[in-house]
Amino acid sequence: MNHMHRSIRVSASVRAGRRRALAARASLLVDARWFSVAVMAAILGNAVLLGVETYSGLAQRWQEPLAVLESCFLALFTCESLLRLAAHADRPREFFRNPWNVFDAAVVLFAFLPVTGDNTTLLRLLRLFRVLRTARFLPQLRVIVTALGKCLPGTVSFLMVGTLLLYVYAMVGWLCFGAADPQHYGSLGRAVVTLFILMSLDGLGDAVHTGLLISPWSLAYFGSYVLLNSFLLVNLLIGVVINSLEQARDSDLAERKTVRREAEEKPAPELEPPDPFGVHDRILAARLALDDAERLIQMSRLDSR
Repeated sequence: MNHMHRSIRVSASVRAGRRRALAARASLLVDARWFSVAVMAAILGNAVLLGVETYSGLAQRWQEPLAVLESCFLALFTCESLLRLAAHADRPREFFRNPWNVFDAAVVLFAFLPVTGDNTTLLRLLRLFRVLRTARFLPQLRVIVTALGKCLPGTVSFLMVGTLLLYVYAMVGWLCFGAADPQHYGSLGRAVVTLFILMSLDGLGDAVHTGLLISPWSLAYFGSYVLLNSFLLVNLLIGVVINSLEQARDSDLAERKTVRREAEEKPAPELEPPDPFGVHDRILAARLALDDAERLIQMSRLDSR
């Protein structure tokens, strides 16, 4: 029983050592600058390929070469995802904690699904998502994408306030101008569309002129609407985006410092030499066999006494 437990422990330690060695070799490859440059070039090449396919004449004339190029790009991105997964062979959970790893793996994985291959539009959308992966290799762009994600809660609150304000002014516009100007305020929907267009200040002069012909209070109506929507709410949205951008920049800076500190504190990985003939396993098996033989000899000596 002890021999069995020891064999299991030895096998587990051997497998753990192999995973650490694989992760160390893959990390050296993935963290290399030339690797990032090569992946970035492949992403840009994929973007150029998508642009070329929009020209029907070129797409029909070079259909087979373009298909071969697409297969090559898919193979490159698949190898990249496998290498990044191998770099986390000793800690697989860390791979899925990085949202960029999950996004890259999902884009590559969906390309192999049968449903994707039958749907040309879905396949092109997935290929278009590969272009978004450029944010992974450009720090400033990565900060902006992170900021967009952080500002979503504030943007939702902004949309709720804007929708409520637009509804109130649309109802007031229907009550005040619905009978005299049914083309723009004849219903709640038309009033909402009219005020939504006025949010960009396009056609505001004509709207005020038409409103003054109906009621002198239209000047206060349009003035307060422009003040609240075009100035107050827009500046509020800008403030939300700027605040999220600062948070994303601080978060990215803290993450870089953490990664740099861990890299400095972590000792250099000891790469195990290649063992193509299984010499290491044979040595371990021989040691176990010698231990068993020694134990049998001791037991035979005790029996002879």
